[in-house]
Amino acid sequence: MSEQIEIEFKNLLSDAEFERLIAAHHISDEQFIEQKNHYFDTPNFALKDCQSALRIREKNGLYEMTLKQPLPDGHGLLETNLTLDSGAARALLSGETIQEGPVYDKVRLMGIDPNLLSCFGTLTTARAEIPYEDGLLVFDKSTYFDVTDYELEFEANHYEKGKIIFQELLQTANIPARATDNKVKRFFMEMQRVKKLEE
Repeated sequence: MSEQIEIEFKNLLSDAEFERLIAAHHISDEQFIEQKNHYFDTPNFALKDCQSALRIREKNGLYEMTLKQPLPDGHGLLETNLTLDSGAARALLSGETIQEGPVYDKVRLMGIDPNLLSCFGTLTTARAEIPYEDGLLVFDKSTYFDVTDYELEFEANHYEKGKIIFQELLQTANIPARATDNKVKRFFMEMQRVKKLEE
């Protein structure tokens, strides 16, 4: 189990803006690695209501469970990460309840019954990463339901400095700043939209 503070800035892109950025930063097709985010919540979205998220990330045959919780100052997230073996991960994805441990305990402290958590679906991302200005620049192409979206992320060590770097990057590339929800919010919004269409 590990904990870390995540400070990141994100901006949705058009497909043309995405292609222009990866060309400008000399990103090749071989640099993109596929990962799958399997998202969990209770039937009434208790984690979402707490501005938190739980996922199992599947990448290169490895599995990691991550609980994300907002920091009190609103400038980042506390990530609690737990490595899972393939058997444990597949059991959770098949409907077994989360085992007692650090993530289980933190969910309980939020007033949520961990036994009510289940996997709602999967978002698949092709991701490329490069070092940039003492941080990490991330290029994501994500697919979920019938949606494909493109996103630029910048992971920084300091909020104010990272914000300036990211704003300058967007301005230099002539890309407008867009209010951008995180992936799990976009996933759940699309899931709810699809359900309404099916009703």
